[in-house]
Amino acid sequence: MQKEKPNIRTIDEAGLKDWLKVQGEKPFRAKQIREWLWKKHATTFDEMTSLSIDLRTRMKEHFRLPALQVSQLQKSRDNTIKVGFRLEDNLLVEGVLIPSAGRYTACISSQLGCALGCRFCATARLGLNRNLHFDEIFDQVALLEKICREHYQQEKLDNIVLMGMGEPLQNYENVIKAIELFTGKEGPGYSPSRITLSTVGIIKGIERLADDKVKFNLAISLHAATDEKRSEIIPVNRKNNLEALGRSLKYFHDKTGTRITLEYVLMDGFNDHPEDAAKLALFCKQFPCKINLIPYNPVEGAPYKTSDEIRTLRFKTLLEKRNLVVNIRQSRGADIEAACGQLASTHKKPGLRGKSGRPGTKTT
Repeated sequence: MQKEKPNIRTIDEAGLKDWLKVQGEKPFRAKQIREWLWKKHATTFDEMTSLSIDLRTRMKEHFRLPALQVSQLQKSRDNTIKVGFRLEDNLLVEGVLIPSAGRYTACISSQLGCALGCRFCATARLGLNRNLHFDEIFDQVALLEKICREHYQQEKLDNIVLMGMGEPLQNYENVIKAIELFTGKEGPGYSPSRITLSTVGIIKGIERLADDKVKFNLAISLHAATDEKRSEIIPVNRKNNLEALGRSLKYFHDKTGTRITLEYVLMDGFNDHPEDAAKLALFCKQFPCKINLIPYNPVEGAPYKTSDEIRTLRFKTLLEKRNLVVNIRQSRGADIEAACGQLASTHKKPGLRGKSGRPGTKTT
C-alpha cells in the first residue's frame, strides 16, 4: 500500500530546510514556501511562482497541499454570509462572515460537530465527528477574508471569533497553533486583541490559557447563573460548576490582565427573571468582565423561546444598576440559520434553508 504524502503545512521551517538541502536547494526557499502557505494562502503548488517549476514539481511529488473549499454560500437579508467549507475528507464545516456598522467579523469553527450536548444549540445535535486541524481552522479565516474582499471590498477582517461549531478548549493545540498563525509574522498578522475564543467553561482549559499567558480575548458561554439551571442546558456544568468556573476565571484575569466577556442567551421564562439577574451580578463581582445579552435563536426541537423586548431591557437595567457593563447583541443571520447556536444546517437534507423555509442566496 502506497504511503500517503505528508501535508506540507504540518512541516515547520526547520523541516523544510532539511528537505530542501536534500534537494540541493538553498535554505531561504523554506521561508518563501511558508510565506506562500500562510501569508499569500496558496492552495496549490503551481501558485508559488517565486519558486522554479522544477522545485514545484518535486514538491508535488513529495507533499500534498490540502485546502478547504467553499462548497456552499448563503447571504441573509441582513447581509450576513454563511459558508459551508468542504474538508479534505469531504466533510462539511460552517463559518460565518458578519458585517455590522462597517466592521467585519469572521466566526469560525474549531470542531466538526460538538460533544457537549448543550440543549439550546443545533451543533450539539450533530455530536462530535472530529477535531479540525490547525490548517483547517486557518483556512476558514483566509477564505472568509477573500469573501469579505469580494462581497464588501474590505481588505482585512476586523475581528475573528472562535464561536462557531465545537468547543475550542477541547481542541487546544490546534486552536492555539491556528491563532499563532493568525497573529504571527508568517501569516496575516492580526492583533491578538482582535481575536476572541469562546468556551462553555472547560476549567482545565481556561487555566491552561492563563498559564500560557495568551494575549487574545476570552468569552464564556454562561447562559445561567445557578448550577441547577446551567446544568439543565449545559451538561458539562456538572463537572465544571459555577464555583469552580468563577475561580478559574479569576485565575485567568490575574495571570493575563484581560477583561472577560460573559455571554448570556436570554430564554423566556427560564433565565430572564430578576432573581437570575441578581445571581448573574453576584457571579460577575469575582473578576472584571462585561456581559453580552444575546437573543435566543430558536433551534428545532428545543423547548426554549426568545425573551421579549420588555424582559430583555428589564434584565439589562437590573444589571446596570449593579454597575456592570452590559450590551445587547443583535442577532444576525437567523433567516439562514447562521445566528448564535444555529450552525448545523449544512448537515441537513435537502440543502441549506432558513427557519422560514425560504432559501437564502446559495452557491455550490
